[in-house]
Amino acid sequence: MSIILASQSASRTALLSAAGVPFTAEPAHADEAALKAAMAGDPPRDVADALAELKALKVSARHPGRLVLGSDSLAVLGDGTILDKPRDRDDARDHLIRMSGKRHDLVSAAVIAENGRPVWRHVEAARMFVRPLSDAFIEAYLDAEWPAISACVGCYRIEGPGAQLFSRIEGSQFTVLGMPLLPVLGYLRERGVLLA
Repeated sequence: MSIILASQSASRTALLSAAGVPFTAEPAHADEAALKAAMAGDPPRDVADALAELKALKVSARHPGRLVLGSDSLAVLGDGTILDKPRDRDDARDHLIRMSGKRHDLVSAAVIAENGRPVWRHVEAARMFVRPLSDAFIEAYLDAEWPAISACVGCYRIEGPGAQLFSRIEGSQFTVLGMPLLPVLGYLRERGVLLA
């Protein structure tokens, strides 16, 4: 029995593959911007959860009887501002400047849907402490990582050079990579997708 990942995110597919989860990936093509606009001012945990649910439900509607996993992550600054994926290199530079020397939270949500309705969900956050970043470092970092980080919330790939941004991280590495993986694996064991 395999599940469907409602995403083609490289980090999420790598997480599931490395954990030995049988799955196929299918993009949800969900209107994330419209949902974010409709939920402006709502708690970031609720927004991440709603985005994950939107993806899971959209793909679940096309695959009756299958378990579909939707996941989403948000970078939330100390003042509550949610950072979207950077529009361009200048926007990425602005994000890095805003995060420099400060803590932000990375909120990751996962929702599993079956027959067009959510049957399981989990949201967790990691605390990300960005060291003070010099202008020279930011430019060198963008030279090395742009445009690869254009699809990354927070403008970093923690499994690569993005690790250099941080002085400390509190929370699960899986959450930082884009999915609360351990709770997901627990539910998949309950459902018999993985051996208990």
